[in-house]
Amino acid sequence: MARFHRRTCIILLLFILFICSMMMALKTLRPDRAGFGDPFGLGLLPELQQRTTFLENKHSPLTAANGDSVTHTNNLHSIALNSVKTSMASVRKLEEELPSPNYNFHVFYYSWFGNPQYDGKYIHWNHPLVPHWDSKIANNYPKGRHNPPDDIASSFYPELGTYSSKDPSVIEAHMQQMRSASVGVIALSWYPPGMADENGEPGEDLVPVILNNAHKYNLKVTFHIEPYKDRDDRSMYSNVKYIVDKYGGHPAFYRHKTSTGRTLPMFYVYDSYVTIPEIWANLLTVSGSQSIRNTPYDGLFIALLVEEKHKHEIHRSGFDGIYTYFATNGFSYGSSHHNWPSLKAFCDSSNLMFIPSVGPGYIDTNIRPWNNHNTRNRVNGKYYETAFSAALLVRSEIISITSFNEWHEGTQIEKAIPKKTGQVTYLDYKPHKPTMYLELTRKWSEKYSKEKEQWLM
Repeated sequence: MARFHRRTCIILLLFILFICSMMMALKTLRPDRAGFGDPFGLGLLPELQQRTTFLENKHSPLTAANGDSVTHTNNLHSIALNSVKTSMASVRKLEEELPSPNYNFHVFYYSWFGNPQYDGKYIHWNHPLVPHWDSKIANNYPKGRHNPPDDIASSFYPELGTYSSKDPSVIEAHMQQMRSASVGVIALSWYPPGMADENGEPGEDLVPVILNNAHKYNLKVTFHIEPYKDRDDRSMYSNVKYIVDKYGGHPAFYRHKTSTGRTLPMFYVYDSYVTIPEIWANLLTVSGSQSIRNTPYDGLFIALLVEEKHKHEIHRSGFDGIYTYFATNGFSYGSSHHNWPSLKAFCDSSNLMFIPSVGPGYIDTNIRPWNNHNTRNRVNGKYYETAFSAALLVRSEIISITSFNEWHEGTQIEKAIPKKTGQVTYLDYKPHKPTMYLELTRKWSEKYSKEKEQWLM
């Protein structure tokens, strides 16, 4: 009897070992965390993991039966694989369509627009009509504000409508447009925290969003420092320090490699001429009382040149270069194309950078109705191409573009569409497409790159 029990125990033990062995063998054929071919391996792709989790939670009440569970798993597998294929295909297509960014093409960008959906009201699209400084002339022109969305403070109408600069889809579209134009650097209009232009709202909270979106498209961001209240040597030092400390570590933060091998951030300084050279010298010369030179906040500071005399003041102030900003050939000494060769020669002899600003045209009569004498017709793109030709002629290392979206002054290269309301017929890019000026920018970016290779030979 004892022998029978012993034999039974041995047989049972062998049977249990056999069952365990079979289970282990089956487990090795189906690992818990599979690779790409298995829906359980989708943790490797965070985006798809989120989608899968959502689908599992959504369908879990329906998966009580074993057959439904198998069907659900197969469906998940199919959805996940299709998502991977679609996502990868769209990324590849985007990369094929977009040209390489040209980091020597800088475009001035404004994030000051608002609408009721995102901001509770219209901002800048309802810009007031600016009266002429001579009251006798001012009396001959209309007064008041624009009334969006049909009546806006521009002679053109954006394809994106009266957008908010806070709208994520708008920021994304802008980055795509700039990258499609082969631009490399966004010169972002900037006021210190809590400050804005007289028709705008503070927008410092948008800077990180713009940097993040720029990085997605391999674009860089530099800062176009506006003439904020009480701008002087001390506040400039403080604000440059703020920018570098807060954004200097971001991969989209622009730094320029100089001829001496240094890599420094660049700052465009709008209306720099309203501050006397002695104040700037405090900040921008080595011996200045507020000197930023040879500190962690040193950079390339680019002054706006309007009149010819400004070139000497800029040099004396300690700036590193000049830009011309205005897209109106003949409006000022600096914006006149025929003066660019002599300005470039002056800069070369004074160890300054010369950054000419090109633009597609100019019309600001929807905010300055008395200023029609400064209108520059686009001539179906010929005006823009003439400006680029003049800039390439002087072989400037960097070319700036006025602008991506300064709609008030009609200098935008952003997409515009035909639009007619009961009151206004807006200008447009016809007979060409809304992308015309983005395409022209890309054309000249490629031409610049080819010509620059010859300059260096």
